Amino acid sequence: MNPIQKITRQTLLQLVPKTRKARVLSAGAVFLSMCAFGAVGVAPIASDPSDLPVTLVATNLELPNLASQIAALQQDEQQFIHEERIRRGDSLGSLFTRLGIEDAQAQKFVRSDKLARRLLSLQTGKRIQAETDENGLLLSMRATVIDGKNGDARTISVERKGEAFVALEAPAKLERRVEMRSRDIASSLYAATDSNVDGGSLPDSIVGQIIEMFSTDIDFRNDVKRGDRFNVVYETFWLDGEQVKTGRILAGEFVNRGVAYQSVWYEDPITKQGGYYTLDGKALKKAFLKSPLEYSRISSGFSMRVHPLLGKWKAHKGVDYAASTGTPIRAVADATVDFAGNGNGYGNMVVLKHWSAYSTAYAHMSRIAPGMRKGAKINQGQVIGYVGSTGWSTGAHLHYEFRVAGVAKDPNQYKSLAQQPLNQAELARFRMAAAEMNHRFSLLGPSGSAMAAR
Repeated sequence: MNPIQKITRQTLLQLVPKTRKARVLSAGAVFLSMCAFGAVGVAPIASDPSDLPVTLVATNLELPNLASQIAALQQDEQQFIHEERIRRGDSLGSLFTRLGIEDAQAQKFVRSDKLARRLLSLQTGKRIQAETDENGLLLSMRATVIDGKNGDARTISVERKGEAFVALEAPAKLERRVEMRSRDIASSLYAATDSNVDGGSLPDSIVGQIIEMFSTDIDFRNDVKRGDRFNVVYETFWLDGEQVKTGRILAGEFVNRGVAYQSVWYEDPITKQGGYYTLDGKALKKAFLKSPLEYSRISSGFSMRVHPLLGKWKAHKGVDYAASTGTPIRAVADATVDFAGNGNGYGNMVVLKHWSAYSTAYAHMSRIAPGMRKGAKINQGQVIGYVGSTGWSTGAHLHYEFRVAGVAKDPNQYKSLAQQPLNQAELARFRMAAAEMNHRFSLLGPSGSAMAAR
């Protein structure tokens, strides 16, 4: 066989296949053919490029090896990965088209399956990935969905299993970053947080946390003045280079009228419960809520009164909150359940044991919340029962007692009591975290400024 051959432009065009898989295999075959026959020779310049001869120089590569490599390519299934962003007005059909999916069965599954249908709720600009075979049949598809209530990020995926599909959900594997921002207040807090300097505006959730963190010391409606400033260190969470949610403030500093208020988040590594503390380890969170009910009026305080059933003067060793039956009752502090059940004259009641010698009692409930059993751990603000009129009660209300060493006391005397202090081991760990955050404050603060800290 003559190793020098002519391949015209017409012949090459006739060899180009039409299908996606065949185009890939044809390209491989052409490449391997070039390897088999050698380099292309340089031909003289001609007026018509189509008349130029293509000279191939034979090499010692054996043709049987070439044929086996082409056969191997033909046997391999080709897979394609596509990524698109959701566009305004997208339908499932238009999205599938851009992702290269030609699969009516997959489209039907996404529309009908409850979990897979969540992919249709993706916001404009969010990413979605799909993997298809050479014929456009869907092999897998995934996207990250953010829960609007709690901000949790979940990965929703659709996967082919034989001739059927399954939808799966799992926590998204997010990258955690720590960001620092500093702002000077020229007119108002919100104007400062909306500023695009220093990395852009601050998320609304961070602004809300700043207000909550310092509201016991600063009246943000009246006290914030021009010249105040604040620094904040907070978490952000990212997926594939895109921020998907904002986390918690790790440390904050607000300089109001020359006084610096500072706060650092500390979480117990064992219980995973945490709170905000000053740099010297004092808790900012109050130990007890002002009221076990969100909205109510006091119908009877901690004082002497005529008992509504006995008709005699008797000390009322608690506070009665008038409220309609079924109103949720909150634990006023972190605690463990000491008693939950029928307390005779108290009716349905719950007694919570707090730190040190403090305990609280909640009586006359219509019903006790699920999970209230002796020894159960309760968080501040958790619903423990519902207002009722059981026991010696003349109407729907909550009887609330604040006890010290088992003796009922007036809760108003303890309303400013600070949260349980850190023990020595916790304090040592906290000081390490506080030192790091204080260093970050120094990097964010104006050089050479001296502020009085509280």
